[in-house]
Amino acid sequence: MAWLSFLMFVAVVIVLLAGYPVAFTLAGTALLFAGAGALAGIFDGVFLATLPNRVYGIMSNVTLIAVPLFVFMGVTLERARIAEDLLETLTLLMGRQRSGLGVAVILVGTLMAASTGIVGATVVTMGLLSLPTMLKRGYAPGVATGTITAAGTLGQIIPPSIILVLLGDVLSSAYQQAQLQQGIFRPATVSVGDLFIGALLPGVLLVGLYIVYLLIAARLRPEWMPAPAVPARSPGRLWLRILKALLPALTLIMTVLGSIIFGLATPTEAAGVGAVGGLLLAAVRGELNGARLFDICASTARFTSMVFLILIGASMFSLVFRGYGGDEVIQEFLTGLPGGTYTALLVVMAVMFLMGFVLDFIEITFVVVPIVGPALLSLGIDPVWLGILIAINLQTSFLTPPFGFALFYLRSVAPASVSTMDIYRGALPFVAIQLLALVLIALWPELATWLPARLASTTD
Repeated sequence: MAWLSFLMFVAVVIVLLAGYPVAFTLAGTALLFAGAGALAGIFDGVFLATLPNRVYGIMSNVTLIAVPLFVFMGVTLERARIAEDLLETLTLLMGRQRSGLGVAVILVGTLMAASTGIVGATVVTMGLLSLPTMLKRGYAPGVATGTITAAGTLGQIIPPSIILVLLGDVLSSAYQQAQLQQGIFRPATVSVGDLFIGALLPGVLLVGLYIVYLLIAARLRPEWMPAPAVPARSPGRLWLRILKALLPALTLIMTVLGSIIFGLATPTEAAGVGAVGGLLLAAVRGELNGARLFDICASTARFTSMVFLILIGASMFSLVFRGYGGDEVIQEFLTGLPGGTYTALLVVMAVMFLMGFVLDFIEITFVVVPIVGPALLSLGIDPVWLGILIAINLQTSFLTPPFGFALFYLRSVAPASVSTMDIYRGALPFVAIQLLALVLIALWPELATWLPARLASTTD
């Protein structure tokens, strides 16, 4: 009755489109199919008997503790108004250039991505801070909105990204499962730190491609990004101000990432350092009081509760899916495709890209990756390479019109003078850039795997 597993996916998508919460949709659909199958005598209830063990495993998973800690750090830095100060100073520094403001938005978006790791928060924050300024400076609405959404989605790939934390935990389990299926009883492991290190070069590549596009566009179509009417102040006067705005946050981020990259701390321990450092930084800047601290804790609790509730619902869904033999069907399908490994990878990437239109990265990570991950990894695909490809693929999906989540986030804060079509048109060049980066990483896996292997050999 493996065909019922396919119907489960269809049912989940239909219920989600009807507007029901994701976690309850996953769990409710699983229970409905499990109950119907048990009554019909085609589903073994022993699969659901393992659910308490899975929930306990989630509760005791040390790696997942990094999620609320990184969220806490990001929300704290956001409330400390670091992005606002940095955007203002970088704009003054590069204001003489036609594309100076756009480049400043990309750089600030990169810093925000590295500090928050949450796409929605970054897009909304950057939209509120920079979109009015860009429009006032005469930027074409499409260029302004495209730059903001592209910068906001960098939170998917720039570590410490929340999606990389979740992907690292899921891929670790999938990698061990794939090796056990191959008869390897002392399986190798992949960690969140490996994904963080592997994402550094692809993240820098994307930022560089964005900036190159803005420079070329400003040269070819100067009317899209007019030069400022008033010359900017002397850069020499701004360095102290820039260092004051940039150095504290950059030091904190580099401390967190550096401790992970050089093996001085686990991602969870580094996240704890980041959370405390974010509080100290907000306090030093005079942006921390009782009311703001309560708001930071409440925001962190809401996001963390959502993540773990979805994870529990996804665990129930995957148990029922396996009970109907869906994982075996997926593995047989992928391994039987003509063209072997690369065809299977292409099919999975295409399916994930389309699912990114209706599902958030959390649902895709918890529902889809555990199903297709073991099958792909059993074909010999490097887990770090696979994780980076998935992250950039979903980043591209969230930016692609007409269903990209990042576009919806910006639409919610954009003024009425900016049309939805402006947002769609502005996103298309950056979608093309991300597809280019995805192709480059697919053709040269070393872009994702070289640095982790290099650091691992140095450590050994």
